[in-house]
Formats: sequence, structure tokens, C-alpha cells
Amino acid sequence: MSQFFYIHPDNPQARLIKQAVEIIKKGEVIVYPTDSGYSIGCQMDNKQALERLCQIRGLDKSHNFTLMCRDVSELSDYARVDNISFRLLKNNTPGPYTFVFKATKEVPKRLQNPKKKTIGIRVPDNAIALAILEELGEPLMSTTLILPNADIAESDPDEIRDKIEKRVGLIVHGGFLGEQPTTVVDLSEGEISIIRYGSGDASVFE
Repeated sequence: MSQFFYIHPDNPQARLIKQAVEIIKKGEVIVYPTDSGYSIGCQMDNKQALERLCQIRGLDKSHNFTLMCRDVSELSDYARVDNISFRLLKNNTPGPYTFVFKATKEVPKRLQNPKKKTIGIRVPDNAIALAILEELGEPLMSTTLILPNADIAESDPDEIRDKIEKRVGLIVHGGFLGEQPTTVVDLSEGEISIIRYGSGDASVFE
């Protein structure tokens, strides 16, 4: 049975955040708000949950997955970050950016890009997402909620409920959000390369 929580976008209710994390830890897939539309996520070491997430989104194994982190201090466990890249991240997080790095051994192989061995890293500027990550105590495996045959991210939680309620464990209603996904910046090869222009200002990296 899927759950549907109304969580306050500025002052998330601690009781509901705790319940959301319990649902994640039971191996469920959840939909939750970020600073660039709604994302769909699961525990990063749960293989079955990842497979369900991929089915819902219609993804194959070559998709670039992202670890949603609560702050930059978590990055070094999962990504190979040099000093210059770390400063770039510190100056631009939290925010609507996804940064691509070479993954460390802490990242399950199934989450890494099969050819490049990379992983996306992101620190969202959204009170609900950060509260969930703080309570969870580890990154959340995530990707923007763009459903098969759609071009834009889902932004209306009531519509999300109509479309996929029976396929996920929880939908968090955190308001109506923008439809534009993050700006994606590849730092995996030691140079700055912008892969996707999105809601984050890309000029700071050009």
C-alpha cells in the first residue's frame, strides 16, 4: 500500500520525515521534492529497489545515476574529488546542480556508469530532501522523475499520485515545483564539461 505524505516545504514535520526514512529502509522506492522538480529514489545498496525504480522510469543500465547527499562532507566517501573540484562544489552547493566524478569503491558497481565508472553527486537546496537525507544518514540513490515518453520532470504531486501511486512506497507532497532538471557538470576527467544545461546557472563553470 502506497503512502502519500503532505510535508511542509519550509518546516518539515519530524514525525513524517522519520516515517519516510523507515519506508526507504524497508526497501521501498519513494518520490520526493528537490530544488529542481520531483525525484525518485531508493537506498543505494538495495538491488531490488533500484530495479523497480528503473522499471518505473524506463531506464537501462547505462543511465547516469546520482547520489543525493546532505552536504559536501559526504562526497569523498563516494567520489574522487581533487581540491579544485571540491572548492567548486563548496561554492555551488546546495543548489540545482549534479556533478559527475569517478566513483570510489564505496559506490555499488550497478550505480556506476558501466564505461566511465562515474557517479553523479548532488546536494539539493530543499528542506524536505535535506531532512530525509539527514535522518537516513547516507546518500539516497536518485534520479529526476521523468516518466517514459515524457520530456520534462514531474512537478505536480497529485498528478504523480494518479500516474504511479501503486508502483512506489511513498509520494511526498512538498508543493508544486519547477519542471527543469539540474545542470549537469562533468568533473571526472579533470576538466569542466557541461553535459546538460538546466535550472542551475552554468555561467559559473564556463
